Amino acid sequence: MTLIRFFIWTTFLLICGTFLILTSVYLYLSPALPSVESLRDINLQTPLRIYSSDNKLIGEFGEQRRAPIAFEDTPKQMINAFVAAEDNRFFSHNGVDPKGLGRAVAQLLKSGAIQSGGSTITMQVARNFFLSRERVFSRKFNEILLALQIEKELSKGDIIELYMNKIYLGNRAYGIAAAAQVYYGKPIDQLSLAQFAMIAGLPKAPSAYNPIVNPERALERRNWILGRMHYLSFISQDEYDSAVAEPITASYHGLKIELDAPYLAEMVRQEMVERFGPNAYTDGYTVYTTVSSKLQNAAQEAIHLGLLEYEQRHGYRGPEKQLPPTEFDEEAWQKELKQTSIVGNLEPAIVTHVGPDAIDVMMKHGPASVSWEGLKWARRYRSVNSLGPQPKSPAEVVNVGDLIRLFKPKGKDTYELGHIPKVQGALVSLNPKDGAVIAVVGGFDYSHSKFNRAAQAARQVGSNFKPFIYSAGLENGFTAATTINDAPIVMPDANLKVWRPENAGGKFFGPTRLRKALYLSRNLVSIRLLQAMGVDKAISYVTRFGFDEKKLVPNLSLALGAADFTPMELATGYAALANGGYQVKPYFISRIDHLDETVYQATPYKVCKTCQPSPDPSKVTDEAELLVTDDDGSSFYPAQQIMDPRANYIMYTILQDVIKHGTGRRALALKRSDLGGKTGTTNDQKDAWFSGFNADVATSVWVGFDQPKTLGRREYGGTAALPVWIRFMGEALAGKPEHPLPQPDGLVRVRIDPETGMAVAAGTPGAMFEIFLKENAPEYDPSVAMPSINDDALKTEEIF
Repeated sequence: MTLIRFFIWTTFLLICGTFLILTSVYLYLSPALPSVESLRDINLQTPLRIYSSDNKLIGEFGEQRRAPIAFEDTPKQMINAFVAAEDNRFFSHNGVDPKGLGRAVAQLLKSGAIQSGGSTITMQVARNFFLSRERVFSRKFNEILLALQIEKELSKGDIIELYMNKIYLGNRAYGIAAAAQVYYGKPIDQLSLAQFAMIAGLPKAPSAYNPIVNPERALERRNWILGRMHYLSFISQDEYDSAVAEPITASYHGLKIELDAPYLAEMVRQEMVERFGPNAYTDGYTVYTTVSSKLQNAAQEAIHLGLLEYEQRHGYRGPEKQLPPTEFDEEAWQKELKQTSIVGNLEPAIVTHVGPDAIDVMMKHGPASVSWEGLKWARRYRSVNSLGPQPKSPAEVVNVGDLIRLFKPKGKDTYELGHIPKVQGALVSLNPKDGAVIAVVGGFDYSHSKFNRAAQAARQVGSNFKPFIYSAGLENGFTAATTINDAPIVMPDANLKVWRPENAGGKFFGPTRLRKALYLSRNLVSIRLLQAMGVDKAISYVTRFGFDEKKLVPNLSLALGAADFTPMELATGYAALANGGYQVKPYFISRIDHLDETVYQATPYKVCKTCQPSPDPSKVTDEAELLVTDDDGSSFYPAQQIMDPRANYIMYTILQDVIKHGTGRRALALKRSDLGGKTGTTNDQKDAWFSGFNADVATSVWVGFDQPKTLGRREYGGTAALPVWIRFMGEALAGKPEHPLPQPDGLVRVRIDPETGMAVAAGTPGAMFEIFLKENAPEYDPSVAMPSINDDALKTEEIF
């Protein structure tokens, strides 16, 4: 009896001691425990994702690949696979599994080291969100206490949802949805039972059980989990047999970029970091841009082909590398190809055989051939203005072992020889109604050069700037029929040097109407127009188009486009010419979502001819007062009208003549009458431009070298830049009806003499019609000559 009493008291004291110890541990640890309530508002580290306007993925930024998925959207067998692998009593315990802990203690006593922690899924959630992975007893006690609290605060569905979205599964994949994409390239609801089990086997050791690098161990782990699922009656015998027999199908699926627009992606990334700081990379922001995938692809292709055509005009620069042909080693050559990246649309290839009318090559995807048709252009490059002799056979172009570049021109299935261009280019296309960027390309290839020439390269704009000077003239008393003398001019500067501007080609043509002077890009007429109007007045006017006054040189060289602007700034100015004379501001982010909430919606400046005139935004204290709601519920600011719509329409018709009769005649290939535009070429052909539009699309193209130097004696805006513009606009306007600018009220057409610009009587031979502002329209009066500007009216002034 005494012995029984001893055992009873001993047991009681042990229980009390254990209780006191556990209570002490709880009292000691609980004040330092984090609040479980924070799990309800947890933000999983989800990368920044960027999409086109038609939901094509452009880019992803962030160290962790994650795509959170809700519990109710998770396939049931995916949940069962994790429960079978990690915690088969998950849905019955209260956060801690005594059997699991007992097993872990037994392993510790037997081996003297921690073999397993006996952690439940709830305990793993506690560790993953709040604790370190250090294997010490204090962490385990904290883990247990937190697990108990978590079970009180959250439902089982909430807990396993947190677990499956947080867990690391290898290859930068965090969470089951990201793992499904990384290992199988599919949404999680399209995976098989065997694939569910494979993913469920990864948390234990993402490297050891990785099906890509350790397929045998991964298969063993997968089949063990399938066996557990069968044992727990989650799957039938037939399902088990079928899943076990399924081969490993995992392979690495990198980020699937659906639209190649890296320059735009970088613009968005910079904007997001400015708005949200480093959290932009981790807080699950999704950005929808204004760019169309169709037009972006067209812009990219137009730049690629335009720059390659320029290089072909100037000769072949030779192979990138010469591999010793006497040491032909297919394995070594394939390794060389794998190490050589694709640049733009240029694929690497190694010449394996040179025949009389074709060559054979080895490419990454296998053998190919290039006919003489794709090689015969390749005269050797000597200098920008000099080529070698015309080759007569492939042997004069390439040798066996040459590492070369090949591309397929649009519409062709055959390869052509190319090389990575030294020249660069940029394209910006806007919707003129609101300034939305619909396509942007900042160079030949982002991986080859990350400098964004579309938004960062301020280059001299040349004659591309003349329409803004002429527009100022149309609103300051000049007309499209005003004649100005196109004759030589010599002007001294403060350093006793002289400025002798010339027209392209060096010729002069005497008195010329402003319309003809602009569409033929006569430099001397532009200078005299600016001098007569006044430089200060012109600068004040052209700043309305968004041009920074600090960049506008305050002298007569401004008439020839001596200022430096980016393609984005030029396109913005031309958008105002395209929309009837309204100032819009370019924007490329349409909407920003944070998780399931829209945190930003663009409110652009939009042309609204029925809205009340918008005041200057800089003079409005509350911008919300300017907002207008569109029919679709979106909000916008009414764009300011910066140009007399009548002067705008006259300028539009002149820029149409640039294409019909002037330096942009190549654009007639588009067979549209609603297009207007202007070429631009700077001194020594260092920069080539073309900007043009209809009422729906305004696009600017620049071509040049990063370090300014001549493009060649025959490379003008109409030669180097215009073909790129034509290729892009052909795609942008394909299938769309013509959309010219509407003619506003207040204009009249008057019959004039095309030589003098004076009004003439009906029936006058050779007469033509010109458009005038109603108040500036001349009347025929045989006794009064129409005023003109000539050398006598021009006063020399300091221009530098």
